[in-house]
Amino acid sequence: MDKLKLANLYRSELIPVSGKLVERYNKCLKKLGFAETKLTHFSIDGIGWSPEIAEEKNDENYLCNGESNPHGIIISPLQNKKPVYLPYHTFDREMMQLVFKTHGEKINDITRDSAICIDFDQNIDTFYEPLDVLRYQIVTIKFHLIDNLDHVRDEQLVLIEKFKAGNNFIDEEIHNKLLESASKYGDLRERDLSLRSVNYVTDSFYTKSFGGVFVLRDFITPIVVFEDMKWYKEAIKDTLHEVMIFHISQPELMEKLRDHIIIAYDLEEIVKTKRYERIKKFEFARHLKDTQHPISDILNDPLLFKSYLNKVDIDTRKKIMSVERYLEKLETSNQYKIVDIVDDDLFEAMHEPHSSLHPTHQDLIWKLLVNIAPKDVLFMYWYDKQEFYKQYKTWDASLQDWVIQTIRNNI
Repeated sequence: MDKLKLANLYRSELIPVSGKLVERYNKCLKKLGFAETKLTHFSIDGIGWSPEIAEEKNDENYLCNGESNPHGIIISPLQNKKPVYLPYHTFDREMMQLVFKTHGEKINDITRDSAICIDFDQNIDTFYEPLDVLRYQIVTIKFHLIDNLDHVRDEQLVLIEKFKAGNNFIDEEIHNKLLESASKYGDLRERDLSLRSVNYVTDSFYTKSFGGVFVLRDFITPIVVFEDMKWYKEAIKDTLHEVMIFHISQPELMEKLRDHIIIAYDLEEIVKTKRYERIKKFEFARHLKDTQHPISDILNDPLLFKSYLNKVDIDTRKKIMSVERYLEKLETSNQYKIVDIVDDDLFEAMHEPHSSLHPTHQDLIWKLLVNIAPKDVLFMYWYDKQEFYKQYKTWDASLQDWVIQTIRNNI
């Protein structure tokens, strides 16, 4: 990952945490029911997730109390507008944007000497069956301060009113209580520490629960797509919900997404795009073995590309160039069918979200498409970083260089 880090393509916007902030972070972990970290230095993203703590705990989802109870931690106003690097849901970053939009000024004040624990409450205590994900409707975002600072403020105000009553100003016990509270927590009289709950309304989304599930419910008929075969088999036993259920590997899924005007393709247009070139080159690179030139040079140099294209076997050539071959044949006769010439995997990779979709829905569908056909390295990096990082580790060093260059040229 060193090359990605040097190119600022690997978690480059994390916030460093040390000193007093570590203590506050641990108090949040403890308040949320998690074990404290032993680390003295780590970094966090916009929702308070830390890659170092995840590694320490050997649990990427260490901020979740079960699949239905994710949490967040705010210890710094710098978390505002920062990425959420390992979202449990596709709407996690939107929820954090809503939090800072609603309570930004109060968060700035509170995090001067405290921290905020966040409970993303879907009114679901726990999941029992895979289609329980359909119960996601409104997420109530609730806030809790470490040391119960908001309650301490209320206690200070009560003590002050008691101090003012009658001759209580000479009561040493009240004096001591006020001084003890002020010494420990500071003078909280003028602080506004109340953070009202915020509601976030969900529509279509992806969740990591049950091995990964896409819930598409803003279209003709709700569609649920499972990444995990075990949970897919469990879900299709359900007879109560009127939804269409697919496993992500089913060919019928793409057909249904086209029928519902969720995705579309235009081969004549896409071959003119950089995206097509990225897909074709990446697919070609996977078939190159023991090359005399670096793969990055082969993919960047048209002469080398043609040279090596003619060195691979005929079936590989037909696969790599199948889209262009189909369009060429179509010019001479309309009797040719896509299924007879275009490679199935490449054909799936030619799809994109339908232009009529809302931008938020387009992002979700892109995430689904790059999971179905992970062949565009740029879009994989944009829409499914975890899968990108996983695949990146398996690539030839020279292919890694080409991928980094490709991404940087498009950012």
